[in-house]
Formats: sequence, structure tokens, C-alpha cells
Amino acid sequence: MADALLTVRELEVAFTIGRKQYPALRQMNFQIGEKERVGIVGESGCGKSLTSLSVMGLLPETAAITQGDIKLSGKSLAAGQNGGGLSFKGGQISMIFQNPMTALNPLMPVGKQISEMALTHLAISKKEARRLAMEMMSKVGLSRVEQLYGEYPHRLSGGMMQRIMIATALICKPKLLIADEPTTALDVTIQAQILDLLREMNRSTGTAMLFISHDLGVIREVCERVIVMYAGYIVEDGPVGDILEHPVHPYTSALLEALPSVEKRGRPLYTIPGRVPPLEERGEGCPFVGRCPKASSICENKTPELRSVTDRHRVRCHLFSEGRFSG
Repeated sequence: MADALLTVRELEVAFTIGRKQYPALRQMNFQIGEKERVGIVGESGCGKSLTSLSVMGLLPETAAITQGDIKLSGKSLAAGQNGGGLSFKGGQISMIFQNPMTALNPLMPVGKQISEMALTHLAISKKEARRLAMEMMSKVGLSRVEQLYGEYPHRLSGGMMQRIMIATALICKPKLLIADEPTTALDVTIQAQILDLLREMNRSTGTAMLFISHDLGVIREVCERVIVMYAGYIVEDGPVGDILEHPVHPYTSALLEALPSVEKRGRPLYTIPGRVPPLEERGEGCPFVGRCPKASSICENKTPELRSVTDRHRVRCHLFSEGRFSG
């Protein structure tokens, strides 16, 4: 991708538990273009949030990048994993977390929390920061912003708090917005409003988006391209339409089979047998081998490579060879 904004190349992240290192992300290679909306989907434990924390430089103390690089507009971010790049990242990348109730400071008015972000990363006065904060609060659909500026988080609804988080994330006009399951704690109606808001902010500000979810239905609503992760690997990625209409990897097919629909009404929903293996149980071979109904001996012994289905669609599966299934 010639105009890539974010480039993740051969990224590997491992946790140290006791005296042993356990790989949690392996062979991560992907790019996000200017203004592009890309989703990452997979079950809990697949590495979605760990990927976003790696980009933000917010890895926990027990985790570290062991290989690879992350670049934003050609500048390496991995070198600042211990905090050295936080100023740059704060102005160029922002993140919306799952639960605004825990992400917001309960002891500070919400408006001040937005303006503090602007004061930290922009060379402006407190008066200008306040003006920008109220302007951004209006842009994300909040009303009575002068009164709301001085309110504390506990006085706001979940949807309002998430809009405050979005305003905080966008006030510095970042090039990339990472949204980590931003609608998980919200009811269906508010969830739809937040998804509409994120799409509109992408159109109006040109901010690229990395949207993390366990729900392919939500990814369908928001994203242009999707990355499917399983047990620390990218197992399939490509345009949303291609992945949802013509999935190649058995895991992607299983995720789609588990989605509720009108046609499945009255029937038990499909569930994928087994579980995502914990770090200490992951070995060589295909990461999905223990749950795949089509697994063979090669799947147990050799990790498949990420191969091209088309020029924009890739899959990591031994069943796929030279553009078609074998076996």
C-alpha cells in the first residue's frame, strides 16, 4: 500500500510468566491507509486488544515486543514503547476504550478532561482549549455543552460518556483512531448511534480508524476491510464484502455461522466447539487445529503461511493452495 498511514511488519509480542516467555502475537503484518476504516475481529484471547495496545505503546509490564516494527507515517513507534513516544502518539493516534465508566476520571469534569487532552498536545491557551472542547462536544452530538462541560462522569448516561470519550480522542485531530469495542457496554439503540457517529467523524475529519470487535455484524456496519485474528495470528484479511460473502478460512466461516439472523430464527445458534488455547498451550502448527473440523496431519505440525487469495484478500490455511481449496 503506497499511501499507508500505519504499517505493522513482522510484529511479535510475548508475555513473560515466571522465567518463560510465551508468544501472544506472531507474524503480524498489515497496513492501514489514509482515511481507511479497518476492523479486527475474533474471540476473546485472540490478540485484538493486544495489537492495539502495541500500537499505542501501552503494553503491560509483563509483555514486550520481541520482533518487528510499527510505523506511523514512516516513523517508528516501537522505539517509544517505554513512554518515549507518548507525546508524538497522543497527537497522532488516539484510542477509545471499551468502558467509558472506567476510562474517564471520576474526579474531573468531563469538559476539562477533553480540554486537558488539547492542552497536552497542542500549543494553545486554556481559553482556546475550552472553546475547542465545547466545539468538539457539539460535533459528537452532545447538547447543552456549556452546562455539560462542568458535569462529572457519574451524572452522564453510558452513551453520553462514550461521546465524551470520542470527543477527547478526536480533539487533537489524530491521523488514526483506535476504537476497542467502543459499544460493548451500550444498549442496542445507543450502539447504533455511536456506530453512525464514528462513520460520520471518519467522513468529516478524514481520521483513519482501527475498529476492534468480537462481532462481525458490527464490523460489517463500520469497516471497509477486516482482519480476522485467532490465537495471536492473522488468519484472514481482506475487504469486508469479500470476507463476509466468500470466507476462506474455517474460523471465519465458523464466526459467520454463529451470527444470528432472521433465517435462523427458532433454531439453536451455532457455537464453535472448544476454546481459544491459552498462551501456555499454544505450540507449532495451525493455531486453529484443535477446533477445525477439516484439520489434517500437516495442520498439526506446520504453521501455514499467509497467502494471497486475490490481490487484496489473504488467508493462513493449509486447505488453501494457489487460489483454491485442496482436500
